[in-house]
Amino acid sequence: MKRFLTMLSATIVISALATIGYAVTTGPEKVAYTPKMGTVTFDHQAHQKRTDCSTCHHTEDYAKCTSCHGVDPKAPKAKNAFHKTCKGCHKEMKKGPTKCKECHIK
Repeated sequence: MKRFLTMLSATIVISALATIGYAVTTGPEKVAYTPKMGTVTFDHQAHQKRTDCSTCHHTEDYAKCTSCHGVDPKAPKAKNAFHKTCKGCHKEMKKGPTKCKECHIK
């Protein structure tokens, strides 16, 4: 009985830690960008179910682009990276917005 309780306790602790770890790495539910063309609201949670994090976060560091690239003129512009990644995937999957005003809402 003592061994059973020890194993049960260990399982509960491991499950709780895994749940906390998962919650920390999932990021925000939605992300909003505010370029001149209009606000783009990105459903982060829905996209996590469709692809691996490294598709968008190429370093898997989950930080803003500028945290690594800073203002390096050789680094890709965020606008170009988003358009290439997002529109490219939407066209390839034949699903999701591909026109300006389908994403940019004023």
